[in-house]
Amino acid sequence: MKLEFLGTTSNSGSCPTLFLTDRGTAVVQGYVVTDPEAIAMAQAREGGLPDGEMLVEIPVELLKFAPQGV
Repeated sequence: MKLEFLGTTSNSGSCPTLFLTDRGTAVVQGYVVTDPEAIAMAQAREGGLPDGEMLVEIPVELLKFAPQGV
């Protein structure tokens, strides 16, 4: 998978960061959500939180780097 850097809201240029992939998907680098209540809410939704997936928290401002229509 190849990543194309789209932007970051970090002053140091690290996390959080938004990327596009050569697969037509997006990748976000952010903080792993560890709050038990938030995880339970995600798991309670239809489809839940399957093995291999995790919740990642990013600031809403990071989304300004997403291409329009994505």
